[in-house]
Amino acid sequence: MTCLLAACATSPTGRRQLMLVSEQTAIQSSAQAYVQEVGKLKQEGKLSDDPAVVERVRRITGRLVSQALVMRPDAADWKWSVAVIDDPDTVNAWCMAGGRMAIYTGLIEKLQPTDDELAQVMGHEIAHALANHTAEKMSVAMASGLGVAAVGVASDNKGIAMTGAAAAAALAVTLPNSRAAETEADRIGIELAARAGYDPDAAVSLWQKMNRESGSGVPQFLSTHPNPQNRQQKLAALGPEMARYYVQPGDRPIYPVITESAVR
Repeated sequence: MTCLLAACATSPTGRRQLMLVSEQTAIQSSAQAYVQEVGKLKQEGKLSDDPAVVERVRRITGRLVSQALVMRPDAADWKWSVAVIDDPDTVNAWCMAGGRMAIYTGLIEKLQPTDDELAQVMGHEIAHALANHTAEKMSVAMASGLGVAAVGVASDNKGIAMTGAAAAAALAVTLPNSRAAETEADRIGIELAARAGYDPDAAVSLWQKMNRESGSGVPQFLSTHPNPQNRQQKLAALGPEMARYYVQPGDRPIYPVITESAVR
């Protein structure tokens, strides 16, 4: 029983999580995986060189991160960064442990999101990091045997094999989120966006666009983000509660997020 308890944690919404991997290990391994992936994308010329797109992503993400730090002040120590990946065919975005994010130009070009809708996407992804979902998915992969070959990450020892840990973090990005984790990220993400000054009603219109896009083939986003039929209804029900954050007066500060792109 002691071992089982030691492998459990509690999310920001009070949900019990399986944690065989510590958050710090997930952050370290995610950083390595992110740097390797961004470096590869730079060499291949697959980072966006559109200054308007890059600035838009930077501004929206910066406002969201400022509110994320209010929710989790310890996240100020994270190296918040976002890669704008030039891939017009991929409708996707993600956020690793420690605030390492990416968004694909295909999501912007195919969905044509408003700023409010784009904020819902990035707020949802940031919520995954705040709720420690990377470490949770790495833990589930270990427990199920999916990540055994890649992972020696249950320990926080300095001698940890970071190559295997980075592979496990990269694997976690591609694994589907649980329904519970998705509901949690929806709840945290819509609040982040509202506090940052983005209309919570956009969460519903975003998923309407996502569902229309899925009619021509399943977007990559839906391979890692389950799409239950009642998602729009649940988000719509949260709207009145979130409206009070949205209408609050005052400036919405922009955190200086590092933007990974081809723009100089």
